[in-house]
Amino acid sequence: MKTYPTISILALILGLSTACSREQQSTMTYPQSEWAEAGAILMHTPGQELFNGVIHPSAGLFEDYFDVDLAAAEHRNYIHQLEKNGIHVYTVENILQEIGIDTLRMLASRVLVYDTRAIPGEDAEATEQYRQDVLNKMSRADLVRCILLQPTVKLTRTDNNTGYEAQYIQNPLMNLYFTRDQSITTPRGHIICRMNSLQRAPETDIIEMCYHHLGLHPVLRVEGEGRLEGGDYFPVGTASFIGCGMRTNIEGIRQLMEADAFGHDTVIVVRDHKFWQMQMHLDTYFNIIDRDLCTMVRSRLEAMEGQPEYVTCDLYARRPDSKNYVLWQQDIPFVEYLRNRGMQIIPIDEEDEMHYANNFLTIAPRHIMAVGGQSEALQQRLKDAGVTVEWIPLESLIDGYGAAHCMTQVLQRSSY
Repeated sequence: MKTYPTISILALILGLSTACSREQQSTMTYPQSEWAEAGAILMHTPGQELFNGVIHPSAGLFEDYFDVDLAAAEHRNYIHQLEKNGIHVYTVENILQEIGIDTLRMLASRVLVYDTRAIPGEDAEATEQYRQDVLNKMSRADLVRCILLQPTVKLTRTDNNTGYEAQYIQNPLMNLYFTRDQSITTPRGHIICRMNSLQRAPETDIIEMCYHHLGLHPVLRVEGEGRLEGGDYFPVGTASFIGCGMRTNIEGIRQLMEADAFGHDTVIVVRDHKFWQMQMHLDTYFNIIDRDLCTMVRSRLEAMEGQPEYVTCDLYARRPDSKNYVLWQQDIPFVEYLRNRGMQIIPIDEEDEMHYANNFLTIAPRHIMAVGGQSEALQQRLKDAGVTVEWIPLESLIDGYGAAHCMTQVLQRSSY
């Protein structure tokens, strides 16, 4: 079986350097590896903004209807379990309660729209002044509601009552609780993503504001035709894994490599050829438990060349004389690459896959938080591999097309 060079060998061959400059500094230890002990996580407990998504799940990018209140309770319990492990959980809600009122009002002003197109003679200046007056009177709680619900007031004139009637339209951030997606955290720092769906685009502004409030200033924001979502990214010690498929494109990856934002000398671009919503991100069919242990759904693990489930990867290496990465090897079978990297692969059967078994969060080497209710066979495989599993009840939340990994953005891990 063919073997592939590790970064230490590549360094000798290409003269690669591990030295890098940082535009932003922080007291945080940025993640170097997915299996290292987690210290701080950013999450968002869903609230009222979730309701619009569940009344038409498909349009909300959800799998099925689920109970909003039960989902919020599950999420709070998940946070509690993380905190019991000594992990500090920052929540978007708490941050919105802490930031300056002027910043909050500015964010709300961006999204509160008065639509006067049905009133040709309406005084635009007077309407804007009225909108600003309302914003200036809003309580902090209502400003937060405005930010999360993204309301539009579609105005018409009438001879009755106050002289106005309106339709109230919302574009709520129902997917915000998947805090994995709006950003990635590399050894270089935090990168703000560019979402594949227009309705999710405003989420990145909220998450970027959270970073600034925490003093963690992002080093890059993906722009233009680039697409990047956090479920496609894994830091793996000496390298970065980045999925390229349904939600992340090669232009987004190129922007990261051009800006030297990965913070690793090796980047492995994992290419998905299936483009299936159930496996929209790399973390929906592959995950990491330890430096030598990972999981993969069986349909991908056993796929043959030519099948849509077959996964390949391209290896890029960075030269010291520039920030540019060079393509080192192309179209490598991903399963073969993992095994030659020394990783044991635990298969996830279809029944467990459809119950989001693969979308777990590793909080320390061989210690994971996973969706409860998986098969006895999978439970035994994990036990045999020496994995400590905390099974978390997430029955409502998983109907949003995501689970324990998708709901967390790990801001800090210990050095590997």
